[in-house]
Amino acid sequence: MFRLCRIRDVVRIPPDRFGEPLEMVARDELRKRYEERVDSVLGLVIAILDVNVNPEGVILQGDGATYHDVIADVLTYYPILNEVTLGEVVDVKKTGMFVNIGPIDAFVHISQVLDDKVVYDELQDLLVGEETKKVFRRGDVVRGRVVSVSINAPTSIKVAMTLRQPYLGKVED
Repeated sequence: MFRLCRIRDVVRIPPDRFGEPLEMVARDELRKRYEERVDSVLGLVIAILDVNVNPEGVILQGDGATYHDVIADVLTYYPILNEVTLGEVVDVKKTGMFVNIGPIDAFVHISQVLDDKVVYDELQDLLVGEETKKVFRRGDVVRGRVVSVSINAPTSIKVAMTLRQPYLGKVED
């Protein structure tokens, strides 16, 4: 789920950027620190949107930079357990398939695709239900439920999904 969060932090403004607008420099510093990183509370930080900087800073002895309190609005993605979401199949493997659900890919194990035995067709790179003959291939849109979320800050979020419940599965046109 996408969320808009507000964070408080302290930003170091290096001396070589003193002539530039304070909000712009603070935004650049926050982007370096937060964007495209995973935080256990925030989730995956996508963008720093709005930055308010206290114009009064502090100078520490031995450092020519100024340190300013900031409040920033941050766009994040944090998958929620039991959330139902749409996604596109981006890869099909013998063990299951990967589904893009926004800025991350979730994994659907082969046992969670259908209430039917599912077979991997290596030549055509697809999953097929033995009895139902339902086919899952790259590019298909599916509706799934998040059954597991593992956040490994600062680098990754792992999500597992199921398609084996009523109203879930391949979205037919």
